[in-house]
Amino acid sequence: MRYLLDTDTLSGLMRSAPLPVLLRRIAAVPPAEQATSSITLGELLYGAHRLGDRGAALLDRIADLVTANLVVFPFDEHAAREYSVLRARLEQDGTPISDADMRIASIALAHDLTIVTGNIRHFERVPGLSVENWLA
Repeated sequence: MRYLLDTDTLSGLMRSAPLPVLLRRIAAVPPAEQATSSITLGELLYGAHRLGDRGAALLDRIADLVTANLVVFPFDEHAAREYSVLRARLEQDGTPISDADMRIASIALAHDLTIVTGNIRHFERVPGLSVENWLA
């Protein structure tokens, strides 16, 4: 099984004192089975840039932890097709989630990945998506 680490999971890893439960789960999964999405990477970089000069150290941590160690799945044509079906279905069901979360879910569906997030409530609305919370 391969895992797509969401923004809150990666943010938790970059803290000065990550949760022990998160560290145990990360250590238990081979690095080759851990990945993230271009959407998540964009959210992390945006957060660092919002801090201005104070974000320089965070940008370094993102480079060290994320881009140097994880496969970053893009929002490609396959994900776009999943997104179109997912968005239409969630809107028809009256259970939409944020656009970023839909794109992350679409990447996971396109590549048969399990999303690792503390935001279980939103992602559970996505039919066929496997979701785990490593923060609790």
